Formats: sequence, structure tokens, C-alpha cells
Amino acid sequence: MADPGQAKTAATAGTFTNPILPGMYPDPSICRVGADFYLVTSSFEYFPGVPIFHSRDLVHWTQIGHVLTRASQLDLAGVYSSGGIYAPTLRHHAGRFYMITTLVGSPKRGGNFFVTAEDPRGPWSDPIWLDHGEHGGFDPSLLFADGEVYYLRDGKGATQDHPRVFQARVDPATGALRDEMRVIWEGTGGIWPEGAHVYKMHGRYYLFAAEGGTEFGHAEMVGRGASPFGPFEPSPHNPALTHRDRREHPIQATGHADLVELDDGTTWAVFLGVRPQERVFHHLGRETFLAPVRFSADGWPTIGDGGRVELRMPAPALPPAPAARPPARDDFAHPALALAWNFVRTPNAADASLAARPGFLRLTGSAAALGDAASPAAVVRRQQHFRVRCRAALEFAPRESNEEAGLTVRASDAFHYDLAIRRAASGHGREALLTSHVAGTATVVGRAPLAGDGAVTLEIAADEASYAFAVSAGSGGRQPLGTLPTRTLSSEEIGKHGKHHFTGAMLGLYATGNGRPSTVPADFDWFDYAPEED
Repeated sequence: MADPGQAKTAATAGTFTNPILPGMYPDPSICRVGADFYLVTSSFEYFPGVPIFHSRDLVHWTQIGHVLTRASQLDLAGVYSSGGIYAPTLRHHAGRFYMITTLVGSPKRGGNFFVTAEDPRGPWSDPIWLDHGEHGGFDPSLLFADGEVYYLRDGKGATQDHPRVFQARVDPATGALRDEMRVIWEGTGGIWPEGAHVYKMHGRYYLFAAEGGTEFGHAEMVGRGASPFGPFEPSPHNPALTHRDRREHPIQATGHADLVELDDGTTWAVFLGVRPQERVFHHLGRETFLAPVRFSADGWPTIGDGGRVELRMPAPALPPAPAARPPARDDFAHPALALAWNFVRTPNAADASLAARPGFLRLTGSAAALGDAASPAAVVRRQQHFRVRCRAALEFAPRESNEEAGLTVRASDAFHYDLAIRRAASGHGREALLTSHVAGTATVVGRAPLAGDGAVTLEIAADEASYAFAVSAGSGGRQPLGTLPTRTLSSEEIGKHGKHHFTGAMLGLYATGNGRPSTVPADFDWFDYAPEED
């Protein structure tokens, strides 16, 4: 099933709309197999890991699964918010797909690993871990060229802000290095050279790497050489992609690109960017954009129009292949959750069930709460549109004062807005409670008594600036509980509290016993994700 609410990207009169994957889909990597294109993105602390998409025209994408779907592939226990899976690279060679990535922040085992599959829909293998030696490493990539396989990744540099790119030949069956890792790129002077890929194109080897961090100074740099190991001469036209000098533009922080070549000789890049509000903050996360790569007469590439890209651009010369848009309502009538849904870290099997009460998603609250660095009983999906209305029907009769269930807007463990159903403070009946969690501090924003003990409809209506929360039950009518700002859940605001934040807003359903297991389950009959066209 495609992601509900995916933004309209239909090619119109030879154009398409960016981003091609709206919402938190950063660090895109792409590969082509014949007429088919496949794309993966980072997934951080969310499970399953590494969503994978398919397209025939580079514009319309349908999610076909996840790469990391088993605990044996991905154990996120103890991973901090914005830790987890970083910067995957997807490649195809000799009938097999390879996905290589980094697990960050695991107290058990981290570092770089790859998995393989014959079918991109899976199953994928268990991880093959790579020995990245004394330097450490992240943002790995693979190059298949000249009968060899090259493994490159970032590693230790002169300072923490200036890592270098290392490379060695590798055995793709075992992950064993065939050479010592050696430096092939030190960047062009900007901070955080990262996300490097090497390609063999036009008889040369081209190295693309991001610089400037993942904020508004982000950029993509290019070098080229005669060998996979360089030396790589920086392009005189660098940066090949950036909007750091276009602060009035609706797209910012462009970089971290990956390339694909078409039969017509054109080359296209997917890359990340953000759509900030008021030009200063973004809360949907880093999204996936598309633009052509153009080579100058002297063989140097730039992305877009001299390194600049737009919300609407000329489309690739491929037959349009639009994907069917699924209905806004998920009625939980299928044996498995739709691919849009995610868990926070590796889930506990007892917390969520579609079989316990057919036609409902049953969440049984554990001791874990949404503010814990754990896996609460919650399922969440990316917010992909600035203007969207989410509603859910919930049957929940809490017996104890610690038990709650409802809707959440989640940025991290410490930053989230919760619309909950709980026992009334008086001990009689139920109430709806809106709580803002900012830097781990909870503030009650609104509360309202609920009539009767039947189903409750919970609602979040979002626009660019705010989330408005409401509830209705029985004959009591619709009751607004309050409005909270989107800005508080942005990377920029969270960063002011000393927290690195790389993800976007997630919307979803949860239940918790707030320190001890709940005695009753929460049954969700349906969930609506109904966007306005952005």
C-alpha cells in the first residue's frame, strides 16, 4: 500500500512538483534496474527500518516495504531520539540488491553494515558488519566498477567538524576489506564532508559529497579523478547544489545527493532539502527532492539550474506512471499494518495487535511512556503535509489513573503533544486531556469531561503554524481543547535545548500505563489522514 496522503507529484505538461517524497524522508539513495527505480531513506529510531520505494518515472513513488523488518536485522533498544539508522545507500549488481548503512547510538552494537536481497520487497539478509577500523565511520556507500567492489565512508579527520572520506576494496560476500582504508577526500573546506558517493561516468570517476552540515548552509560538492581512489580534483563550479545564498526561497538545506543515469543519456539526482516556515524553522523534517544533473562542456556536473532547484521543474523524459492514492481512512481491516505505520524503536509483540479484535488496532499500554527512551505501545506515521486533518475513533475505558490512550504529535521523546483519554481527576468517568511536552516538561493545556463510556473521536487539525486539538463523545458534541505551535517541534527549536534533532513530525496512536502495565486495552476503530493540497 502506498503511503496515505502522499503529496501530488503528477507530471503536468512535462513538469513535476518537489518534493517527490514529502515528510521525513532524508538522505535518499537511488538505483535503477532496467525500467525500474528503487529508493531508500534514513529511518533513525523508527521501526521497521529503511523504507523502500519503487517508481517507473522518478516522480511518482510507491512504498513497497522496508529493508530492515526483523529484530535480528535491527535492534533499536536504548537508541536515543535521532539515533538509529543513518544515511543508507542502495545499489544493484549482478542480480542482487545491496543496502549499506550505519546504526548510531546503540548500546549493544553500532557501526556500518550491509544487507542483501534478490527481490527489493525482501526478504533481506541479516547484517554483514564491516570492520571500519580505528577511525570509526558513518554514511557508507558502495561502488561496483571494473570488476571490483569499493566501500567508502566518512571517518576521523583533523577535527570533529572536518571528517574525511575513506575507501577500500571489499569482499561483497563477507564484508572483509581487501585493502587498508585510505583517505580519498578531505572536502573543500566546509564543515562535515559527508554522504559521499563515487560514480564511474563519462570515462571518469566522480565523487559527490555534502558539506556545511544538514542546516541552511548545506551544499553538495563534486570532485573527479582518473581512479576510484583519486586524487579527486574539486570542481571549479562548486558547490554543485546549494540554496545557502537563497534564504528567501521556499526550499532550503539542499544536499546529500545520489545519482541515477537514464537510457536517454540524462542523469538525475535525488537529494534532501527542507521547506521552512517563516524562513527560519522546519517541522516536517528533511524531505526527498529531484532535479536533473547537467554536465558542462568541460565535463563538470551541477544539479538543477546551476545548483538551484525549484518546487516545480521539468520532468524526466519517461512515460508518466502515477500511483493510485489510497483512501484517507485506515480501518485496520487488513492482517498487517499499512506500510506508512512505524513503531518507536523495535516493538514489543504484545503491545499491538490487529487480530485480538478484528477490524480494530488494539494497543495495550505497557509501563513505557512516550517520554521514555523505550518502545511504547504506539504506532506513528510521517506528517507529509502542512495542512492535514487527522481523526481517530477510540474505545477505551481506563480503570486506573495512570492509564491513558489517544493521539500524539511526536518529534522526539522529549518533544511531543498528546491528546489523551484518561480517568477524570475526580475518579468518576473519563476526561480528555491535552498535554504539551517540551524538553521533557509536561504542561496541561486543556481538559474536558467526556459524556458516557462509548467511543471517542479524537482530532488534530494542522496548518503551517499550529496544531488544533478537539474531541467528541456521545451527545456531547465537539470540544476544542487547545492549539499548540508547530515551531516548538522543529529542529531549530529543539536544537536550542542542546538536542541534535534530525527527524520530522510524526502523527499517531498510543497507549501507556505510565510506569506500570495497563489493565485494559485501547481499541482504535479507524484513523484518518486527510490532507489539503499543499
